Amino acid sequence: MTERFQVVPAAYVMFLRTVDGTEQVLLQLRQGTGYMDDHWAMAAAGHVEAGESVFEAACREAEEELAVKIEPADLTPLTAMHRTGRTGDPIDERVDFFLQCRTWTGEPRLVEPDKTADLRWFALDDLPEPVVPHERFVLDRVRAGGIDPVVSFGFTGPTLPHDKRS
Repeated sequence: MTERFQVVPAAYVMFLRTVDGTEQVLLQLRQGTGYMDDHWAMAAAGHVEAGESVFEAACREAEEELAVKIEPADLTPLTAMHRTGRTGDPIDERVDFFLQCRTWTGEPRLVEPDKTADLRWFALDDLPEPVVPHERFVLDRVRAGGIDPVVSFGFTGPTLPHDKRS
């Protein structure tokens, strides 16, 4: 019998706010993780743990990484992304759930300085460089007006067969 294909699920929280008519997103600068260090990334993200829903994972990650409390009802699904690192290694086969959040309790702050060098709000139309590529893909589409409910990233062929922005 062949070994069953497996993917790693992860939850990403896109914290958004509007200041003086400008849409802003909260990003962290990764460091010391061994993955995409020195790249800007969603302020809260991480693997979904066994027995945990993607919404529970998002709320947990926000509290662990930013010391803010969010409720599952405060999360709006943006997209699910099936992606590959094309290494053949199971850790590089992913399903990422991107969730938008505009309501939380507390002031976001750096909680894990060994993994995060900086935390800042950026205008969606003026993002820093570099941003983790698959996260930049989502941010660019949100800025352009929307993203399909399901997308793929890292595969050969069309990335978004129904998306004319690609």
